[in-house]
Amino acid sequence: MAPAAPAVKRDRTHYLYIAVIGAVILGIAVGLIAPDFAVELKPIGTGFVNLIKMMISPIIFCTIVLGIGSVRKAAKVGAVGGIALGYFLVMSLVALAIGLVVGNVLDPGSGLAVTDAVKEAGQGQVAAEALPPVEFVLSIIPTTMVSAFTEGEVLQTLLVALLAGFALQAMGSAGQPILRGIDHIQRLVFRILAMVMWAAPIGAFGAIAAVTGSAGLDALKSLAVLMLGFYITCFLFVFIVLGALLRAVTGLNIFTFFKYLGREFLLILSTSSSESALPRLIAKMEHLGVGKPVVGITVPTGYSFNLDGTMIYMTMASLYIADAMGTPMSIGEQIPLLLFLLIASKGAAGVSGAGLATLAGGLQSHKPALVDGVGLIVGIDRFMSEARALTNFAGNAVATVLIGTWTKEIDKDRVAQVLAGQLPFDEKTLLDDHQDGVPAEVPEQGGEKELAKA
Repeated sequence: MAPAAPAVKRDRTHYLYIAVIGAVILGIAVGLIAPDFAVELKPIGTGFVNLIKMMISPIIFCTIVLGIGSVRKAAKVGAVGGIALGYFLVMSLVALAIGLVVGNVLDPGSGLAVTDAVKEAGQGQVAAEALPPVEFVLSIIPTTMVSAFTEGEVLQTLLVALLAGFALQAMGSAGQPILRGIDHIQRLVFRILAMVMWAAPIGAFGAIAAVTGSAGLDALKSLAVLMLGFYITCFLFVFIVLGALLRAVTGLNIFTFFKYLGREFLLILSTSSSESALPRLIAKMEHLGVGKPVVGITVPTGYSFNLDGTMIYMTMASLYIADAMGTPMSIGEQIPLLLFLLIASKGAAGVSGAGLATLAGGLQSHKPALVDGVGLIVGIDRFMSEARALTNFAGNAVATVLIGTWTKEIDKDRVAQVLAGQLPFDEKTLLDDHQDGVPAEVPEQGGEKELAKA
């Protein structure tokens, strides 16, 4: 007689995300009823997002070091990085092109008046933190190995993790104890993240209430065409361009794939920050069956270099501002400006309010006369940032699966099982590579697939 199957504990975290939805609705209501009070709640949302951000550097470090340490040949990691950067560049150009077409068709900025107050608001958005391309590259090198973690710079953490991973790889069997130690640290960090997630309803309430209270309905009415056009463009890009690419390369249905990431989309929607879902995206992609080297390199790099939503936003916003300022640009003027913004966006990665700051900084450098018009979209930028963040996240999630497929670092059978709900994601630990409470061993040098599948 076969032994009875162990009782499966019910996942209670779905109550958490029901609470998040309730908190979002309540936050919108408070923002409309008592806007002044709602604006004062902004620190609550900011505090929650900061709690998530403090986990990003250690998670990226552990994920990359463990991923590279499990690969026999360093060239394999280089191949993943090269394919990822090439893909990011192509998709950024595609996103710019789509925004260019829709922006020229809609032409929503004509006939608007630019007041002195609007000009001042626009000039105020030029971020001092945005760096020119050369300085941006140099800024990737941290002051010390430790400062990469203390300053919360994703690309600096990525560099240190790559160096540590290759060093441990070169150490061979002598590096195995260190890898096992990092594996345990990763478990600790993910468990802390799971604890932090229980504050999500409070953070969502504060963030949404503040946004609704500060913008109000009047700002939305005057710029509804631009907002609607931007949301539709992002929707078409995600479900037609990315959906077709995902189906063609992997055979996966994008709706099924996004259902698996539903909680992450809800988290982004409630906080207006794609960074809030970065640690969970890493955990979920590994659980899905994508190799650790692919996840560890593609996701962190994509958060700085694969900003599809930001590309569409900057295209449409630039055309809108040019029309509103009474200086519409010809196609010959539009293309150089947008290519410049494509480069400038990399220099502003990680800047608070990066979308608006990047736009203002790029215009200041390439066409200063348009900076005054940035003030026209300040009122609704936070609402547009919702679609921007969701599109950026969707693009990075799809990119991870595509690159995993191209590099043959994906377990297709496991992907099918996970998306079918047969292998549920462990919301308590955010990890699934341990059995009976015993951590999985880090594989010996030479394992080219992901660490310890469930």
